[in-house]
Amino acid sequence: MIHLKKSIPLFFCLFLVISSRGQNCLHPANLLCEYLENPICIDVKTPRFSWTLESQRKNEFQSAYELIVSNNLEQVHEGKGNFWSTGKTPSSKSIQVKYAGKSLQPFTKYYWRVKVYDLKNQECWSEINWFETAALDPQDWVSSWISDGSFNPARDEDYYKDDRMPLFKKNFRIGKKVSSAKLYVSGLGYYEGFLNGKKIGQSVLDPGFTTYGKEVLYSVYDVSTQLKKGDNSAGFMLGNGWYNPLPFKLFGRWNLREFQQTGRPCVKAEFHIEYADGTKEIIKTDESWLTAPGPITRNNVYLGEHYDARLEQRDFLTQNTNEEVWKPVMTVPGPSGMLRSQMQPAIEITQVVSPVRIFEPRKDTFIVDMGQNFAGVARIKVKGPVGNTIVLRYGEDIFGDSTLNYLTTCATQIKKGGIKGGPGTPETAWQEDRYTLKGNGLEEWSPRFTFHGFRYVEITGWPGKPTLKDIEGLRMNANVAKNGEFACSNKMLNKLHEAIKWTFLSNIFSIQSDCPGREKMGYGGDMVATADAFMFNFGMANFYAKSVQDFANEQRPSGGITEIAPFTGIADKGYGDDSGPLGWQLAFPYLQDQLYEFYGDEQIITDHYEAFKKQLDFLASRSMDGIFYWDISDHEALDAKPEALTAAAFYYHHLCLGVKFATILHAHEDSTLYANRAKDVLNSIVRKFLVQGTGKFDNATQSAQLFALWYGLSPEKEMTMAALMEEFKRHNWHLSTGIFSTRMLFEVLRMNDLNDIAYKIATQPDYPGWGYMINSGATTLWETWQYPESGPSQNHPMFGSVDEWFYRSILGINPLAAGFEKVQIKPQPAGDLSWARGRYKSIRGPIVCDWSIGQGKFHLKVGIPANTKAEIWIPAKNKQSVMGADKLTLDHDPDIRIIGMKGSYLVVEAGSGSYEFVSEDFSK
Repeated sequence: MIHLKKSIPLFFCLFLVISSRGQNCLHPANLLCEYLENPICIDVKTPRFSWTLESQRKNEFQSAYELIVSNNLEQVHEGKGNFWSTGKTPSSKSIQVKYAGKSLQPFTKYYWRVKVYDLKNQECWSEINWFETAALDPQDWVSSWISDGSFNPARDEDYYKDDRMPLFKKNFRIGKKVSSAKLYVSGLGYYEGFLNGKKIGQSVLDPGFTTYGKEVLYSVYDVSTQLKKGDNSAGFMLGNGWYNPLPFKLFGRWNLREFQQTGRPCVKAEFHIEYADGTKEIIKTDESWLTAPGPITRNNVYLGEHYDARLEQRDFLTQNTNEEVWKPVMTVPGPSGMLRSQMQPAIEITQVVSPVRIFEPRKDTFIVDMGQNFAGVARIKVKGPVGNTIVLRYGEDIFGDSTLNYLTTCATQIKKGGIKGGPGTPETAWQEDRYTLKGNGLEEWSPRFTFHGFRYVEITGWPGKPTLKDIEGLRMNANVAKNGEFACSNKMLNKLHEAIKWTFLSNIFSIQSDCPGREKMGYGGDMVATADAFMFNFGMANFYAKSVQDFANEQRPSGGITEIAPFTGIADKGYGDDSGPLGWQLAFPYLQDQLYEFYGDEQIITDHYEAFKKQLDFLASRSMDGIFYWDISDHEALDAKPEALTAAAFYYHHLCLGVKFATILHAHEDSTLYANRAKDVLNSIVRKFLVQGTGKFDNATQSAQLFALWYGLSPEKEMTMAALMEEFKRHNWHLSTGIFSTRMLFEVLRMNDLNDIAYKIATQPDYPGWGYMINSGATTLWETWQYPESGPSQNHPMFGSVDEWFYRSILGINPLAAGFEKVQIKPQPAGDLSWARGRYKSIRGPIVCDWSIGQGKFHLKVGIPANTKAEIWIPAKNKQSVMGADKLTLDHDPDIRIIGMKGSYLVVEAGSGSYEFVSEDFSK
């Protein structure tokens, strides 16, 4: 539990410390290359550089910069770049500076630094950072894909039998002192690497899930300290992952093996070693490696992992090799996709979760309550006889008789009721792990190549009775940076914020999934609904760039974008050629747009512009009367869905993004074309769906009115808003919205300064609403407003868009220019809130807002990073009622420019620094 009053002021103090490190100059810091600090995995030929700026002084801006890149460290110390030197470049640009020097070489370390000039032409150098290139072209690879030479069964039912996963090893000798060593590796479906008996790196479930026929990810590890002079032993353990899935039919219809390139587990790896004498060597996977069957007998991302410790190869991680067991590998073609460096954060074990209780609903059947729903696996410590098998089954809930409830997990989508999963599918498709003991004292184990969504673990087969010390949960997620903090005086909202963060982290592995215990797939609509909330909380730049590429990889020949990516067959209410519904297709351009807004990333738009144009042409060819009439619509709305209206509005959104992207890229003809199409679509929507003179659209539900208001469709805006308010009154200020209009609701109310209404809706304690979830004991968000005891999951991000409201409205932090070059801080106090505090770590630095109400005064503290302009909105009675930190009116502050009163706010403009304001005689 967060101790709010004590912990939250720390991040305001942190901003003060960060922005005043004792630098007398404008100091460049936090140097990033492709959003990464000192990366060793760069496979783009023109990487981008970004930095933040720090200063003790207010209103500090960069007037120019000089950036140098060299493969010689001494030269960089001297301020010289033999690969690139921009010279003094007049510009305030401090993000997304694109490399334009000599051609970079593969597998090479480059050093870089930047000098910046302030408005007085004072200069200051940064510290020296570096980046290392990986493979820049396919021909840079010299290794082969290797496998154990086995084949998949001919019959579907045989996939469910034991199938020991392969181990690979190679012993080699090093005769010189190692200066540096990197491992470049991809192993499908998943792999773990070992060197001299120790695991390489901290990542799990590597590499990320992609469309293997188009793209395969590899990772880079620095193994300099693990290699040694003399004898060395390298090894890999492989699992099926998404590359070799079981052939069951999801929802009785979709077999993953029919929609993705699949194959037997295989690995491709290269150790690049540089010795102290300057010579180099590559140890690569080839026919010289050996393979043997391992102790993992079954593994699947849905159904779990079976591990028989009696089958462990004791010489796997040693120099010894039993030649009767270890046989030569086979080199194989491997997947056909292009190898690309895995730039998004690796999946790691990010937290150990301790159980809160264990009970025994039936004899020798134990239920462990972790106290928190999350994604990952369990780890056990056990002592028992050889051959004893322990079975772990996972669920999000328990039934009334305290037994495990499996109905919100993958069981209901694989085989339940009328759903037939196909030949060989287990009668109940449990999330189930099994461990068979070797009987050699205390044994510790956790699954390697699966993950589950759960709060409860059922244990059977345990020798004796397990205790709270014998089992723990391992939370897994992409190890994204924590970029946001929020807390306020409302305890329920704080609990909701924590539940949302747990939900979000449960659903970011290598894709943003809908749920970790059931489908585990990358649904585009869910991303559209929640991407902004994710971005306020976490560093999502490289993660969402990978998501965009996933959709690009799956673009249909006709131009349509799939509902999910990587594609596994699901195409509900699409428009032919396996394309998805419009709200889900929207993810492809929408994520690009948000990467631009949050990070100033134009490159993502450039890279995918032709694919987006192809998508827009496809949609134009499928429209009827210029619009669309069917869609999944506002998923999980409680009222009848305005299907045709939402489809048409989503098409309008695509076209508006077409105008925006074409304008950014100076494609003027395209901009005109899409603007004309958008105008025609808008006119068609108004003509077909507006009931003239009433402001009501389509069926006039909350969803319909919100779509009209959020997209600016209504020529009768005031009446449309009034109709929306009537709908909320009719529902006693409760939601009936689905995943899209829920997000739209808070944005519409924010833009109309109706935060009291937003607060009333968000804090309703009963059904339907978030308060109902929290008060029902939910520790993550549900898929539905109703309590999901059977079918829908209990760990679903799509209603988490309310977290965006915490940042955009309660704290009031919003970008006014791409990449937060200009920011608005407009806190909107609401209801009985007496304080709120938080920050967002933008690509330019931390933006802080801390406000409180007391004794008739509104106190506001704001922190703005250097090289950033801010428009600060202070709730106020009038201009004279607002004082600065010196207790003087703002007319006396030379660092602030007063814009004037706008409604109930005094608006001022300021540059970087920390500011305090007090609004006297404040009343809401």
